Parts: sequence; C-alpha cells; structure tokens
Amino acid sequence: MLRLFKINRSIPSFKAATRLSSIRQYSAQPPSVYGPGAESGTVPTDESQATGIERMELLSKAQGTEMFDMSPLVVDRMGTMKDPIMVPSLTPIRIVGSTGFPADSNDTVWLTLDVTKNDGIGRCPESGVVYKLDYQGAPLDELHHH
Repeated sequence: MLRLFKINRSIPSFKAATRLSSIRQYSAQPPSVYGPGAESGTVPTDESQATGIERMELLSKAQGTEMFDMSPLVVDRMGTMKDPIMVPSLTPIRIVGSTGFPADSNDTVWLTLDVTKNDGIGRCPESGVVYKLDYQGAPLDELHHH
C-alpha cells in the first residue's frame, strides 16, 4: 500500500528552513574566474577566454606583478636534520629540485616533500642536503585524526 504525505507549509520551522536555505543558496558568490569570451565573429584573446588560475595569472601580469614567485630557493648553507632548508608552500605536497650545496654541486635530484609523510622532510641522496616543507596553507583536517 502506497501512502503519500503532504508537507505542511504552515509549520514555522519549515518556513524558516526554506528561507534560510534560499539565503545560503543565493547569497554573495565568490568572484568569477571566467573570462567574458569573444564578441560574436571575433577571435578570442588569451585574456578573454582564460579561466581559473591561468586567468588570475594573466590579469596579474597585465597589472605588472607576478602572481607566483618563480625565483629559485636560496640554499646558502648545508641543510641538516636539526636545521633544514625551509621550503614555503601553500600546498601540503611540493616537489623540490635539489642541486646540492654549494650550488650546482650535483645534477638536479627531484624530491617530493609531503607534510603527511615524514613531517615534510626530504634528504637529497647525492649531496645530503635536508629540506623541510613549511606548509602555510589551510589547516589539514586529516592530520589531526587520531
């Protein structure tokens, strides 16, 4: 036997819940990362069709600033376990190319630093330089589970 239930919309809690959900759904939105696209019959430029991080980077360059720091990491000493070379990062995993100490003393060795493994510490197998990820991003919930 099939029973159909009718929702009573006169209940105050139902009205409040639907009003709050519509507020959450249609409240202020984050800024759009989509370009306006091209006018009809024209070829789009990179700036007009780029989206996401690429668009933010192009707009930043148009203003004369760099969004990403592309300069090499300064290794002015031999990083050790007690005093590692700190690698700033907004992501919990970062790939680092180690050329040893002093600079360019060995071929580039790629290391993956991960804050969820080995506390973000990595040692170059050729030069012995120790690097540690300095995670500066949002807190990671999975790190705090017991």
